[in-house]
Amino acid sequence: MINNEETIVALATPNGIGAIGVIRLSGPDAINIANDVFKGKDLTQQASHTIHFGQIVDGELVLDEVLVSLFIAPRSYTRENVVEISCHGSNYIIESIIKLLIKNGARSAKPGEFTLRAFLNGQLDLSQAEAVADLIAANSKASQQVAMQQLRGGFSTQLQALREQLVNFASLVELELDFSEEDVEFANRDQLKQLIHNITKIVGQLIQSFELGNVIKNGVNTVIAGRPNAGKSTLLNALLNEERAIVSHIPGTTRDTIEEILNINGINFRLIDTAGIREATDTIEQIGVQRTMEKISQSALLIYVFDAAEITIEELNTDIENLQKPGITMLIVANKADLLSEEQLLSLPHIQSAIVISAKQKQHIDELKNKIYHAAVKHELTSDETLVTNVRHLEALQKTESALIRLLEGINTRVTSDFLAMDIKQALHYLGEITGTVTTDDLLDNIFSKFCIGK
Repeated sequence: MINNEETIVALATPNGIGAIGVIRLSGPDAINIANDVFKGKDLTQQASHTIHFGQIVDGELVLDEVLVSLFIAPRSYTRENVVEISCHGSNYIIESIIKLLIKNGARSAKPGEFTLRAFLNGQLDLSQAEAVADLIAANSKASQQVAMQQLRGGFSTQLQALREQLVNFASLVELELDFSEEDVEFANRDQLKQLIHNITKIVGQLIQSFELGNVIKNGVNTVIAGRPNAGKSTLLNALLNEERAIVSHIPGTTRDTIEEILNINGINFRLIDTAGIREATDTIEQIGVQRTMEKISQSALLIYVFDAAEITIEELNTDIENLQKPGITMLIVANKADLLSEEQLLSLPHIQSAIVISAKQKQHIDELKNKIYHAAVKHELTSDETLVTNVRHLEALQKTESALIRLLEGINTRVTSDFLAMDIKQALHYLGEITGTVTTDDLLDNIFSKFCIGK
């Protein structure tokens, strides 16, 4: 566990040369340490949330001209005294200032230690602290919105309300244990059963939301597959609106996978253009086909493209049958529709379920993008929607659900109060693990070690 009596220091901006670098200090001596190396106003006499111009000096040597921002406890990110020094972005200057601050009493911060202190000092609960890391890593509008919603405490508020209701009944069940010899019931079993039903429903909805939450946070593995010369690379280029993949009329041009990010309505789709599926004519193409099948098995969304002007009914049926896998959503795309008449198109099998396009002419590409989006996102997202994006939260919710189911079974079979109390405590424990009401040092180390240093 960390020592809150120590003052920590780290670079809060990315490593590398830039216009400025921001060095962050947090701890009881942050202002005094900064003041010892600052030539300008006496920082110990200045108000919180003020900025001061001056120089950082090492004895007579001036290291840099800087701006120093003061945040006096408890009005800071960590609820400790915090100083942020904005200096020029030279690696030499930044390293020199940090070494000077360490020489004057600070120590180097560990990964995530500023946010860990914010959690330990009650500024954030654990799920909000994890949302900080998600916000830093957000690479799309949707992932940023979900992280912000969790950072503002939407998820925490919902869980806290559930815990409070359970705690009220837990106290009544515990009271029954004190009067076990008198065989009394303070906790109304019908009311408790209704409460458990309500909480289980909400917990179940949160568990189900992980599928979408994971999509928003991590994006969607999306494979474009089909026979050689079906137009897969042309489709990739059309979706990206740039010439990313080499396009040729010669079958087997794509021999390795090509991966690019396509953002649709704030969701990232990792598009993977693959080698054509057929009997390989050489070793290199065979490896390409093997990789295609591997990528398909790892995908969440498969865009199967076929040449509507060339493929036979038997080939089409065989491909669809072979490529359909449990847990993978398949979109069937009939390409090169510009080469066929409407009557010819309507005679194709699976045409009712297919999206008809011409990748070369960029016909119906927007319609395909819309289908891709809705294949991953089943309903319209709202800014206040609570989504689970963290695997740790998902596991805790699943354990909570199991404890609640056992509790419900116990009520129905009229088990004694001590068994009910045990299941309620377990449900409370797992809910508490999410927000940090229940923690261990190992858990905290595991969570915050994944943060960047300086946050």
